[in-house]
Amino acid sequence: MSLAERQCVPCRGGVPPLAGKELETLAGQVSGWTVANGHHLEKSYKFPDFLTALAFVNRAGAVAEEQGHHPELGLGWGHVDVRIWTHKIDGLTESDFILAAKLDQLPL
Repeated sequence: MSLAERQCVPCRGGVPPLAGKELETLAGQVSGWTVANGHHLEKSYKFPDFLTALAFVNRAGAVAEEQGHHPELGLGWGHVDVRIWTHKIDGLTESDFILAAKLDQLPL
């Protein structure tokens, strides 16, 4: 089952953030995302104008609510910057990669 087909699982804390080979394996399954400082995922989506970018933010927000996992979304003219991590453990979990894969499936 691909990451995009899976569901985010709420983190209850008490688990270490992903690191090493496990982190590398998951990072290899999401295209265009950067693992920043081993702490969070980053990606910038490009759009032809502000309204198209805003529509993407609204679609991303709907996915985030559905999954119960909420990214940081930065909206500007022609771009949306996304940062994802699991706040409960202040690092990355598998759910972060699941959300990234789901966002990549949204129409641009």
